[in-house]
Amino acid sequence: MKKLSSRYHKYALPLGTSFVMTFLVTGVATWRVLGWDRAMFKMWFSSWMIAWAIAAPTMFFMMPMVRRMLLHIIEDK
Repeated sequence: MKKLSSRYHKYALPLGTSFVMTFLVTGVATWRVLGWDRAMFKMWFSSWMIAWAIAAPTMFFMMPMVRRMLLHIIEDK
């Protein structure tokens, strides 16, 4: 399978990170509210898609700002 060019890294990282994080967080939150039930999966998927639609664009804007802020508090070797 052909790999993506490294120029796509700046897009793939926020997309992948937000995808996994929203999947896990909405899954745990939905499970805590509804318990382990068939309805849980439908609600989880709905919540996950909404959360990801918000998180992905947010990551594109916030990730560069967080990187710059961290440069001020993390020592470079």
